[in-house]
Amino acid sequence: MSEQRPRILYFKEFIPTPVCILLSLFFAMVFQFNGGVFLPTSTQMSSALGCLREDGMTVIFPILFRLKFRFTTRRIFLTVCPVLIVCNLITMQSQNIAVLIATCFVSGFFRMWGTFECFSNIRLSVTPSGNFSVFYPVIYIIVLESIQLSGLVATHLSDWANWQYMHWLVIGLLIVVWFCVFFLTRPFRMAKKMPLYGIDWTGALLWTLVLFAIVFVCIYGEYYDWLDSPLIRGCLVTAVVATLININRMCTLRHPYIDPQVLTYRHFPTILFLFLMLCLFLTTSSVLQETFMRSILRYDMLNAVSLNWCVFAGILAGAGIVFYRQAVLHKGYKLLITVGFILIVVYQYYMYFLIHPNLNIESLYFPNFLKGIGHGVLYISLTIYIAKTVPFKHFFQGLCVLSFIRTSIATPLGTAILNRWLKYMEQENIGLLSQNMDQVKEWAPDVSLRQLYDAVSQQTLLTSLKELFGAVCIVGTIFLIFLLSQKFWRKLHSHVRRTPRALKRLKPLQHAKLRMSHHRTSLF
Repeated sequence: MSEQRPRILYFKEFIPTPVCILLSLFFAMVFQFNGGVFLPTSTQMSSALGCLREDGMTVIFPILFRLKFRFTTRRIFLTVCPVLIVCNLITMQSQNIAVLIATCFVSGFFRMWGTFECFSNIRLSVTPSGNFSVFYPVIYIIVLESIQLSGLVATHLSDWANWQYMHWLVIGLLIVVWFCVFFLTRPFRMAKKMPLYGIDWTGALLWTLVLFAIVFVCIYGEYYDWLDSPLIRGCLVTAVVATLININRMCTLRHPYIDPQVLTYRHFPTILFLFLMLCLFLTTSSVLQETFMRSILRYDMLNAVSLNWCVFAGILAGAGIVFYRQAVLHKGYKLLITVGFILIVVYQYYMYFLIHPNLNIESLYFPNFLKGIGHGVLYISLTIYIAKTVPFKHFFQGLCVLSFIRTSIATPLGTAILNRWLKYMEQENIGLLSQNMDQVKEWAPDVSLRQLYDAVSQQTLLTSLKELFGAVCIVGTIFLIFLLSQKFWRKLHSHVRRTPRALKRLKPLQHAKLRMSHHRTSLF
């Protein structure tokens, strides 16, 4: 007999449960489509939007349940939609970077609030047993696929008209969500109203300051010449001081914004490290692959963004793999983590051997599909891993720390490292490749200096990209060896621990056999 799916109680009684689930997923997708400023089209708006990568969705996690039990779902949705509409209107009109950053922060805060409210209400309707192995694939299909789709839609709309049309589309969808909530839901409170007293708002502000300082250094460090700039030095000092204050508050306050106990759970630091490596490896596609397509292959924005469909299909396949292995076969997730990283490293090797100035775009479909599978498998399986590692009391604080890595720090850090490394390699290679440029001019006098310079520049970038992909392949291989060796040593350690116990159990049997043999000898 199949389990009966509980109703989603904030919807009115006449709406069937499957329709309620679909509406909730639609609401979540609309909230995820709201990106504050859509970075795929940001080049049409401003050249200094790097800090918009940090928004409020990172720091809201620890208070999500407090907000859920303070306000009804209907009130939350009726508030989130107008706020997001206002954020989109401000983004279209403002040219002030500070205003745009503040707007993105508010937008991310309310976007995450609305998304969490959608998912938290449908969990038991999707899986009545509350199985994370069923629920998280559904969540990350919506979240990760919305990222790919929003990039596709934003790019096509900006090519057809201009970047503002994407914001108008999101505003229209938010209005649809608001009317659906207004006419199809009812005020419902599942528990007693919980006041918002006792929240460490100072800690939240300090963590936000730390993240903004780190993101600013990673994005604008190259522009301001890193530590030669007093602004970059000031941001680093600010980040260090704010972090030390936060650590002191974590150890002295009764209810800090992030409890230090979160970091003491057995596998939590390992999960943070694995997410850091995942995000660092994924930055090769956003830095090296995009540079290759834009500067060498000369693909326009529409052709470049078409690869999102391959990543989309890969993420969908990855979610299916995690669901099948964990929910159907009831197997563990450690093999999934290993396979996911193998696919990510295979993508790096694939790109290393594909670097060529006459490459067709079809050759990039399969490696991006593999990258999508690895991305989906790792994101979902690592989140399930943390759900089974950290108790519910600290689960959302753990997600907050995890978001510091995967959303705010790792991607800008990886981008900064790769851009800096690429620039260094270009400077070194252009000196090596241009040594015999005068001899080429004598050999081919009809070729202009401009043509020679373009040829050398293209070859320099090709060589630098190939070397950098090769370096990432080496790092990825070392990481995989480390990952596989850890698995081997764990098995060896567990075998060694079991051996003395087995020997202890064998000793009484050996003594009994000896006694039996002596008894038989005495009889004869």
